[in-house]
Amino acid sequence: MQALNGVDLEIGLGETLGLVGESGSGKTTVGRILVGLVPATSGTVTLFGRDITGPDGIAGLAAVRSRLQFVFQDPYAALNPRMRIGAAIAEPIDIAGTHTRKDRNDRVAELLELVGLPRSSTERYPHEFSGGQRQRIVIARALALNPGLVVCDEPVSALDVSMQAQIVNLLLDLQEKFGLSYLFIAHDLAVVRAVSTRIAVMYAGAIVETAPKRQIYENPRHPYSKALLDAVPRADPHHVRQAVIAGEVPSLLDPPPGCRFHPRCELAFARCRQEAPEFRAAGPDSRAACHLFDDDASGTQ
Repeated sequence: MQALNGVDLEIGLGETLGLVGESGSGKTTVGRILVGLVPATSGTVTLFGRDITGPDGIAGLAAVRSRLQFVFQDPYAALNPRMRIGAAIAEPIDIAGTHTRKDRNDRVAELLELVGLPRSSTERYPHEFSGGQRQRIVIARALALNPGLVVCDEPVSALDVSMQAQIVNLLLDLQEKFGLSYLFIAHDLAVVRAVSTRIAVMYAGAIVETAPKRQIYENPRHPYSKALLDAVPRADPHHVRQAVIAGEVPSLLDPPPGCRFHPRCELAFARCRQEAPEFRAAGPDSRAACHLFDDDASGTQ
C-alpha cells in the first residue's frame, strides 16, 4: 500500500504550514515521516539542509533530531501516567545529556513558566491536570531542546473551545518568541486559519492545493478545497450552502484511476477519469492538481 503519493511541501523558517483534509487522507503520516517516526520509502525529506531519506539518512536524522519535535493529539496518552511532570519534561534533556542536574531542573522550571504553569507542577502526575494543562505540559516538553520545527498533530481537537483558543494563542506566542516553524495538522479549518501562514489541502494521500492562507479561504482553486470550506458552519443566515460532496475518501489499497477526487467531483470530465493531474500554478502563489487549470482543459462532465 502506498499511503502518500505526490506530496510536495516546503516550510519556511518561522512559518506555519496548515495541513488539512478529511480523516484518512494521510495528514498524520506526513508529520510522522517529517520527524522520522515513519521511514519514507521513496522521495526526499530535507530538514535544516540535511537529507534524512538518502543513503546517509540515519546520520542526517541524528544530526537534526533535537531540532524536531511532535505535539500529539491526545496529551494524556502522550504522557507516562506513572511519571511526574518534572521528569517527563526533563526526559529529552536527560537523553541528550546537555545539562547538569541543576541546569536541568532550572530548565524544567523555565519551561513550565513559558507555558503558563507553576514551578510546583514538577511533583504532580498527569491525572492531576486538566486536558488543557496536559497539552501545555506536552508543549513544554517539546520545547526542551530548543527545536526549530514542531509538528502539531490535531493539538487542540480534544479540548473545549475556550481551551482551544488558549493553546492556539500559546503556540503563536512561542512561535514569535523563539522563531519556531510549525506543521499544523488539523481538520478544524477555523483553527487552521488562526495559526497558519500557508495552507496545504490533502486528499487521498496527495496534496491537491497549496496557497497563502488568505487566498485559500477567499478564493480556493481546487474543487475539493472549495467543498471543504463550504462544509464549515457559518453564523450567517443568508449564506447559501452548496451541496455537500458525496462519498468518502477512497481506499489507498485501490485508489481510482486518474484524478483521485473525480468520483466525488461534480466538475469532472473524461480526462479526469483517465489521467492524474499535474501539480501546477493555479493563480498568484497558488498551486493545484486539477485538470481545470490545464491550458487545454475541456470536455463534458
